[in-house]
Amino acid sequence: MNGFKHSHSLGQNFLTDKNLLSAIVADAGVTASDTVVEVGAGQGALTRPLAETGARVIAFEIDTRLEEYLRPLEEKYPNLTVIFGDFMKSAPELISGRFKAVANLPYYITTPVLFRFLDDERCDSVTVMVQKEVAERIVASPGGKDYGVLSVSCNLAGKPKITRIVGRQMFTPPPNVDSAVVHIDVENPARSEKVSAVVKSAFAMRRKTLYNCLSSAGYDKAKITSALATLGLDPSVRGERLTPEQFVKLAEMITN
Repeated sequence: MNGFKHSHSLGQNFLTDKNLLSAIVADAGVTASDTVVEVGAGQGALTRPLAETGARVIAFEIDTRLEEYLRPLEEKYPNLTVIFGDFMKSAPELISGRFKAVANLPYYITTPVLFRFLDDERCDSVTVMVQKEVAERIVASPGGKDYGVLSVSCNLAGKPKITRIVGRQMFTPPPNVDSAVVHIDVENPARSEKVSAVVKSAFAMRRKTLYNCLSSAGYDKAKITSALATLGLDPSVRGERLTPEQFVKLAEMITN
């Protein structure tokens, strides 16, 4: 990579395969009429094919050492804006109008960035490269060991799907795990804070029953008992057995 020293703390593992990068852009369904937000632009490997679609691209990169790679792209593509800074600390007004999120996310910030996208009412879709085991949690169904807060949150926002598996050998430097591309068409943006709080409480102690988890979190015991009965759920049920829709109904019953 032209002598560039990758930062382990920033999770810098760059993709270079042009066919794969083009496939990710295709997975995202980007067209010239779109606005695209990219987080973690790196050396611009994914930024370039995004800009080549003619879409308005807003690329965030926290590492200013990468200016020498990204500024020339910004000069080449008038539809590209590169913002050097922390996306999680950036003001929402830096993005105007509706957008599609496309990113090869550093593993250490996957969940907060994903939640920020899903909470933004302007976000039409999310297409992200994430650690394979994280992707499996995102698309997990109720009852499985991978099903948890991330599964419920993403499934409430839309219908997540894994579009492709990407081996670790495709990255420079290679990470210790394989990756996957996940696509979500966002149908229900802006998660309810009440629902989110109930879901987090339900999975806070996976070995305990849902009743015990929620009562330990301070929810009214009588309301919990009544809600479980109304939903036709056994009093000993655990959180991983509830569908995302059941969590919404449960939250409505015990928080009002």
